Amino acid sequence: MALLQFRQSKAKRYEQLIQPHLKPMYNYAFRLTGRPHDAEDLVQEVVTKLFPKLEELEQVSQLRPWLARVVYRQFIDNVRKRPAGREIHTSALDDPEHQTTFIETLASNEPDPLGHSDSDQRGDILRQIISELQPDQRTLLLLHDSDGWRQEDIAEILEVPLGTIKSRLHRVRALVRSKFQERLEPFEEQLRDSH
Repeated sequence: MALLQFRQSKAKRYEQLIQPHLKPMYNYAFRLTGRPHDAEDLVQEVVTKLFPKLEELEQVSQLRPWLARVVYRQFIDNVRKRPAGREIHTSALDDPEHQTTFIETLASNEPDPLGHSDSDQRGDILRQIISELQPDQRTLLLLHDSDGWRQEDIAEILEVPLGTIKSRLHRVRALVRSKFQERLEPFEEQLRDSH
């Protein structure tokens, strides 16, 4: 009597394949959307749409960047479907007309003589500036500078040339640095006047 080989259910195989990637997918979706609820919805949409394609997913060798690319495409599709006038605007990554100016080095490694409260103020200013960036700019900056993604991986996910990613990263850093200096000046003047 031949024993039939045990085969896991499709749902169980899918869960085992996707589960390790859910947190990175959520983190990436949050970078794109800027809101926890929207990030959860985006990941749920992607996970639901991919279930019927389990066999294809099992063949993907680098699943993390592949899934990130799917999340990004779904995000862009959702943005395009929004009615005009809706609050979130994305500057098209492929449209040079909408590219704006990115931080070679924003923070210095030198100790801050003004103390801890100045450091907190600088952090608040930086967080505010980053929150005001276009979603694609914010995502690029945070993926690379905060999450540590390599530029090559970002280029693969967004399906744009590496040189384009380098250029956009430079522009967004320059923009953040400029706004940071602009907003820091009144604060520094106030500190000088109080001493």
